[in-house]
Amino acid sequence: MEQNLSSYRIFYAVAEKGNISKAAKELYISQPAISKSIQKLEDNLGIRLFDRSSRGVTLTPEGELLYTHVKSAFETLTLGEDRLRRSIALGIGNLSIGASSTLCKYVLLPYLKEFIRQYPHINISIACHSTNHTLKLLEEDKLDIGLIGKPENTKNIEFCPLREIEDIFVATRDYLHNLQVRGVNRQHMLQNSTLLLLDRENITRQYIDSYFQEQNVLLHDIIEVSNMDLLIEMALVSLGIGCVIRDFVKTELQTGTLLEIPQKHPIPKREIGFAYSKNARISKSLEHFIDFYTN
Repeated sequence: MEQNLSSYRIFYAVAEKGNISKAAKELYISQPAISKSIQKLEDNLGIRLFDRSSRGVTLTPEGELLYTHVKSAFETLTLGEDRLRRSIALGIGNLSIGASSTLCKYVLLPYLKEFIRQYPHINISIACHSTNHTLKLLEEDKLDIGLIGKPENTKNIEFCPLREIEDIFVATRDYLHNLQVRGVNRQHMLQNSTLLLLDRENITRQYIDSYFQEQNVLLHDIIEVSNMDLLIEMALVSLGIGCVIRDFVKTELQTGTLLEIPQKHPIPKREIGFAYSKNARISKSLEHFIDFYTN
């Protein structure tokens, strides 16, 4: 487009009013300035856009053709402005959140229920990945925020702790009875059972592995799974001893379908919370979400 937008704005106003004087009043521009702008536009395009008379101006056939496109363009701009104002007024926006499937189910969704009630026009997308993968996506600016277990290194992220979680060992009564029949005592139960653990890519597994090393626990039979829900289901069918988060098996512990296996040295509690990159651009949607969970 060779002409600047102001030239077409003046052309559009003159065509709409059919009168240079009326267009000048609408645009708060002098009549000579408008006449000069129209003349320059005609010279640059090499055509006459208006026929002048004592009663005003009328579009030439060439002017009519240009007016059709200019009118459509300005109507589109007006529509865009209206939608932008409505978007701002309603708080319309987008928010991408990363979380493991377990944290998503047990922690994130209850938070989102109230957040969506307060901000119904923010579109939310959720990517279910391990904490390590979520941190990578935050670093690559592919997520706005993540719900994660607190990593060792928080140099590049802002981490807001939500609460502590506690990892425990559980099994069914039948599985524990079978271990007892085999002559396995409680002190050596972990070494002599099938352990149900999350896979090694998961930050929870890495945390548990560190615990095993500190306690000099040598593992033999392990079943690895990708999410805790599946791990709990395997424990419920007596496949082995599962390492789970206490909060996520409250019902099973209360009903006795799973029994906790106390340890002489319990696994230290750890923190989970929301995290976002320190280098991230804080959108209005993310700002609303940060205010929501911090308050």
